[in-house]
Amino acid sequence: MKPSSSHWKNRPERSFAPVVRFMVWLSLTLGRRASRLVLHLIVLYFLFFAPAARRASKDYLRRALGRRLSVRDGYRHVLGFASMIHDRVYWLSGRTDLFDVTITGDQGVIELAASGRGIVFLGAHFGSFEALRALGERHAFDVKMLMYPDNARLITTALAAIDPRMLDKIIVLGQPESILRVRDHLATGGAVGILGDRALADDKSRALPFLGGTALFPTSPLRLAAMLRAPVVFMAGSYLGGNRYHLSFAPVADFAEVTAGQKDACIDQALQRYTALLEQHCLQAPYNWFNFYDFWKPAPKP
Repeated sequence: MKPSSSHWKNRPERSFAPVVRFMVWLSLTLGRRASRLVLHLIVLYFLFFAPAARRASKDYLRRALGRRLSVRDGYRHVLGFASMIHDRVYWLSGRTDLFDVTITGDQGVIELAASGRGIVFLGAHFGSFEALRALGERHAFDVKMLMYPDNARLITTALAAIDPRMLDKIIVLGQPESILRVRDHLATGGAVGILGDRALADDKSRALPFLGGTALFPTSPLRLAAMLRAPVVFMAGSYLGGNRYHLSFAPVADFAEVTAGQKDACIDQALQRYTALLEQHCLQAPYNWFNFYDFWKPAPKP
């Protein structure tokens, strides 16, 4: 199937290299509090000149908040997104001291790591995946991110200039050796993180109920974990405003003992578990969801 022009992977990156470089310089020069003032100008630009994304934001917020929206809701949603991108500068600079981070559900993660098993962290375009660094620093986790870098190439390049090691922490999807790199990293007790809420046009995806509608979710992250017999843990780094973040972890599935005949059923159960956890977090911290495109699909006809 040929992806449509509205598909998330085909949407152009809404960034300009000089602006990105300027924001990185400003953030490191003025500090977090002062440079955050510029974020409000970025939010206003986004709200006025990105109508499709603005409509997608309203559609999501209506579902998550369950009430009539105000202008403040849309502004707060985009400001949360801008704040998370801004804070990546400080996470990558090693300035974790700037943030007040609380963690729940990490005991199972610590036990898995202590046993020497690799872990697949399954997240979403929700909150900050960079906040996982806080847990990594506390327990010396070696986490690599699986991603399609083309949709944020400018931001990735600018942030890599802050911490060149960032590129070593990325495994690019879609390359022949990608799965081998994931396998080898998990075999050494490392962890990989992947976002599981955006379906590719050619992916084996499933339509599932989500926030009062029907949405497509990819099965490929779970199929990868099943093939490598790895445990899967849901991860969300919710931004709570100011300098506060909350990391949440919850088990999704463990494919260590799953037989070939059980695999498809276990993947289906794991996907339903994942979407239920994601929906729960969207309702608890609604301004943390960052899929600014037409996410919900019409329900299939009987």
